[in-house]
This record gives sequence, C-alpha cells and structure tokens, in this order.
Amino acid sequence: MGAILIVNPRASRVTVELTAAVARELERAAPLEVVETTARGHAGELASRASESADAIYVFSGDGGFNEALNGLTRDVPIGFLPGGGTSVLPRALGLPRSPVAAARLLASRPATRRITLGRVNGRRFAFSAGIGLDAAAVRLVEERGRSEDGRRPGDLAFAGAFARLVREAGWKIEPQLEIAGQGRAAWVMVANGAAYTYVGRVPLRVAPAARFELGLDLVAPRAVRIRALPRFLRYGFLGRGQERARDFVYVHDADRFEVRCDRPLPLQADGEDLGDADFVVFEAERDAVSVLVPRV
Repeated sequence: MGAILIVNPRASRVTVELTAAVARELERAAPLEVVETTARGHAGELASRASESADAIYVFSGDGGFNEALNGLTRDVPIGFLPGGGTSVLPRALGLPRSPVAAARLLASRPATRRITLGRVNGRRFAFSAGIGLDAAAVRLVEERGRSEDGRRPGDLAFAGAFARLVREAGWKIEPQLEIAGQGRAAWVMVANGAAYTYVGRVPLRVAPAARFELGLDLVAPRAVRIRALPRFLRYGFLGRGQERARDFVYVHDADRFEVRCDRPLPLQADGEDLGDADFVVFEAERDAVSVLVPRV
C-alpha cells in the first residue's frame, strides 16, 4: 500500500527543494504519498490516519513533529524520522546522518527496524527526554522568542543562554523544590529514554549515560545547585560519566515508573516541547512500544 511522508514545512531546515529530494530517495523503495502539516498538532492527526493503511510512515520535521507523530500512531507501523529541525535529536540518536537526503537514502536502500521503548509523561508519549523544572523552563524561554522570518527556531546557543539566564536569576543556586517518590528531594528532574538527552552542535549531552532505547527510563536529578558545582554538572553532561555516582545527584536506571510531586507548579517538557506547568508528574516506560526505521548495520 506504500508509504506516507509527513512534512512540517515550518521546521527549521525544511525547504521545498529538500522535501523533493527526500521524496525522490524514499520513492526508490515504495510508492510514496507526501502530506504537509498546516498547524501545531496536525502531524499527530496525519500519523493517526496514515497508521491505519500505510506500510511505513516517514516524518520530515523537527523533534516536535516527531513527538506529535508518535502520539498519533494507532497501529504498530514502522516509522522513520528525517532530520528537519535545528537539532533533531531523535534521528541522530538513532544513528541517522544530519543530512535529511542522506538519511532518506539510507532508509530507502538499507532499512532495518528497531523496537524501542517510549516514555510517557502524564500520559503523553515522548521519544528521548522529558523533564520538570530547569530544563523545561529553558525550553519555554526559547519558545517565547518565537521564530525568525524564515521559520527557523533559535538554535543551541539560545538554549545555553536560557539556562544561564535562569540560573543567574535564581542567584546561582536552586534549592530542592520537588519530591521524587522513594528517592527524596531534588532541584529539578530529567528523564531520558536514550543516552543522548540533546545535542550542542555535533556533541551529544549524555545526561543519563546508561539510558538505552531498548530499556526502561533513566532519571537524573540534582539534589540542589550551587555555583561552585556548575562546572562539574556541565562536565558530567559533556563527558557522559560521573553523575551516576555523585552523592548530590539522584540517578535511577532502567525503571518503569517515577512519581514527582512539586512544591508548586513547575514547567514540564517532553522532547523539547513545552507542556505547561504541573505539580504532580508521572513518568512511565512503554516498553517495546514502536518499530522505528534505522540504517542496517
């Protein structure tokens, strides 16, 4: 019955020319229908309809569009992700190149399927990360800046600047402000479904270095933040080691469920999308949830 390519024309790196080139590569493998999103949430609707009849679904978008599509699936149909956003964490974490045309060529010529876990945060699916507190507040600050005239979202430097601004405004310290059931108090929470929580340019930030797509969820949470500890926290993320043994961190590996109760409503994010404020959050692992298309090794 062929495949469907869902395209978000507003994603940072999506152009008419690139869409045509991506479609040509995918058409080498099977008949292809190309559909474009027209509003926020539309990728989920298109994925819902496509999953009823298509043999495969491809999504050419940023991470927000990937998240919508995963939440829209109604049937276990193979789905592939082509990097069209400024960062595009998910396809890169799955081993695809940053070029959407090269990624499409690999998925058309040497495809394999990989069964992976998805996370859920208060019922909403996420592919690679979710968090409550500081990282979600940084996502919100960047989203408030909006897009440029050509549709591009602010890049990695904007997120780094948002983190720095939030910590500076907090007086370079963040006290415990939430309770993780069974683990105690913490300043904020990051939950990862894979080793790459996000990327800074070409460099992956390994907030939860033991996390793997085939396992459950990993939780990482600093107990509190002081200015003298910030360089060490950054080193953990860039090097991908140390936080799992640090006494001032909570690190839980390969879990099925976390419950977090906040002292007050705090920002919540999933796959870099602002989900509003929450004072009680449930993170759950949906193991063996979906078949994703990846390059054959």
